[in-house]
Amino acid sequence: MVDFKRLAHEFYKGLFKENVVLVSLIGLCSVLAVSSKFENGVYLGAAATFVLVFSELIVSLIRKVIPKEIRIPVFIVIIASFVTIVDLVMQAYSPQMYKVLGIWIPLIVVNCMILGRVEVFGYREPPLYAIADALGMGAGYTVSLLLMGFIRELLGTGKVEAFGTTLLKMPAGYEPASIFILFPGAFLTFAFLIAINRWLNTRGES
Repeated sequence: MVDFKRLAHEFYKGLFKENVVLVSLIGLCSVLAVSSKFENGVYLGAAATFVLVFSELIVSLIRKVIPKEIRIPVFIVIIASFVTIVDLVMQAYSPQMYKVLGIWIPLIVVNCMILGRVEVFGYREPPLYAIADALGMGAGYTVSLLLMGFIRELLGTGKVEAFGTTLLKMPAGYEPASIFILFPGAFLTFAFLIAINRWLNTRGES
């Protein structure tokens, strides 16, 4: 029997309480590197979530026949297969964004978030719970990317653009702080988001 309460728990924990970026502090290289633009986060977040969901699902389905001694190579082959799908689809349908993200798409293979969740959760839990966990963790990763990108692009350029449309623009006279689209700005924004997330989690526990 499916425990819907547990399904909800496995999903929501990944958004804030166990956010892989803001709490576990993994997968940071890609987050800090590509979050100079809001739109980058949409694509990378969707790509990483797709890979995570299907990798956890496949591993969960075959977990009982994977020998413990070779589980890591098996995980990597499965993850790499889905990364290849994402890589080829993005090259075909969004070549401009593929050029922007560059090496970060193939490097999803070695993203600690993907391999970590497959090992810790997908390899040990039934498929439905593995999917819920993957969706939650992927959503948390994507939300972190989007927040980073939104703040950095808005403060660094004075506006936020996505898919050829200006989503938000600072008032006339605003002088963009270009530091926010550079790595120092990435670390400043990241620290701010960690503090906010920790405050929210602490407040929820009180």
